[in-house]
Amino acid sequence: MIHIGEIRTERPEKCETELRQKVYDTLDKMGIHYERVDTDEVITMDDCAAVNEKLHMDMVKTLFVCNRQQTEFYLFITKGDKPFRSKEFSGALGISRVSFAPVEKMEEKLGTKVGAATVFSALLESAADVHIVFDREVAESEWYGCSDGVTTGYMKVRTADILDKVIPKTGHRVQIISV
Repeated sequence: MIHIGEIRTERPEKCETELRQKVYDTLDKMGIHYERVDTDEVITMDDCAAVNEKLHMDMVKTLFVCNRQQTEFYLFITKGDKPFRSKEFSGALGISRVSFAPVEKMEEKLGTKVGAATVFSALLESAADVHIVFDREVAESEWYGCSDGVTTGYMKVRTADILDKVIPKTGHRVQIISV
């Protein structure tokens, strides 16, 4: 059983990565309310079930994919229980088939390790060329559950705050698709 701490509405005492620091700096500066929990390491969507229960929401699945040449990168945010179908994703965007990006590229561009991919990586300069793509079902959800940049920190934020406040601050354009 995964240990999940108490729900908190303030930043963690320690932000061990640049990304995690930027997440809380941005949310606090923008006055965006969040609830968060500290956990044992959570990697899989199955591991997220306990976090979902604690925060009363459904964690999104954030996938980092790229084209074969590794010149185009996409951060795809979809429902946690929805299977990823490369053909449908590529068809919805009108692009060549994609596959999962190498772990090294995830660390380099998103500033995270496997299990901690998050839309908040858009706050990093290294992710400036990453396309942000939302599944329509997630974009229309009231709550957005995700990693705060590490595999031991998860949060709940209003989806509208992510789409209407955080992402515009990054200069990214969100594409919303139905797959």
